[in-house]
Amino acid sequence: MKPVIGITMGDAAGVGPEIILKALSKPEIYKMCRPVVIGDSFIIERAMNILEESFILNKINSVKEASFQHGIIDLVDLGLLDAEVEFGKVSAKAGAAAFKFLEKAVHLAKEKEIDAICTAPLNKEALHKGGYKYPGHTEILAELTETKDYSMMLSSPKLKVIHLTTHVGLRKAIDLINPERTYKVIELAHLTLSNAGYANPRIAVCGINPHAGENGLFGMGEEEEKLQPAIEKAVDQGINVTGPHPADTVFFRAVRGDFDIVVACYHDQGHVPIKVLGLEEGVNITVGLNGGIIRTSVDHGTAFDIAGKGIADERSMVAALISATELAPKEVKNN
Repeated sequence: MKPVIGITMGDAAGVGPEIILKALSKPEIYKMCRPVVIGDSFIIERAMNILEESFILNKINSVKEASFQHGIIDLVDLGLLDAEVEFGKVSAKAGAAAFKFLEKAVHLAKEKEIDAICTAPLNKEALHKGGYKYPGHTEILAELTETKDYSMMLSSPKLKVIHLTTHVGLRKAIDLINPERTYKVIELAHLTLSNAGYANPRIAVCGINPHAGENGLFGMGEEEEKLQPAIEKAVDQGINVTGPHPADTVFFRAVRGDFDIVVACYHDQGHVPIKVLGLEEGVNITVGLNGGIIRTSVDHGTAFDIAGKGIADERSMVAALISATELAPKEVKNN
């Protein structure tokens, strides 16, 4: 059976509802998976009017009630929003609802009603105003699934990156890196790609300092203290990993085909090369969640400046749905 993908609506004031509908307008999505939206009927109907799409909206209480037919939007309707939420404006109500959509999706995943979660973007300011003080989706998912060892992975057609640290300042990021964390992320990269069908995935670890420290010329020995022991341990465990590599060349080498995935030490080190290659095809994946829960996401924000105009590009959402389908367990669940 095709996997059931739960799509959370994200922040209602942004482009999430639009890109979801644009993606679900494509018949090929229904050929590879069974999508169900988790969100709000008022907002989805508003997006339908903007896009002038002739969808049928099927409001459901349980995934078992879904039709999974092209042209019908199966919506688990939480009924949290109304016209008070305006396009392009930070809204505490929309931020709180975005959290509730994700919370519902995690519940459905735990109950095996959906096989993977695909998230539209949320707005961090709105999330905080709504009473949920999280840096982003990844940290919410980790808490809801009681997961301690997790990582953010970014994927595009030419490059995959997994992070040692993400939404923290640079000084704190360096403090947080240690051999245990480095080894765990290397292991997550290996397991994730192995499960996706890669034979002996080739993993490269970025250095922290310019030129990966260049034998002590730059930095204070962070590569030798925080990275090298983990790399050596992983090699001893049979994992195909090398490094630390200079960050100014390793991403070029990965795009060229030398590596299957790069371990980045901090947020911008990994995000910048992915986004330079193109926001339209980037996918954000949360790796290592308890219960084997798979979560993918568009790799862009709420785009408040164009929300409600019907011009948002849905290619990243399509790519996220494809990744969720590829990574989701294929055995039949309770649906």
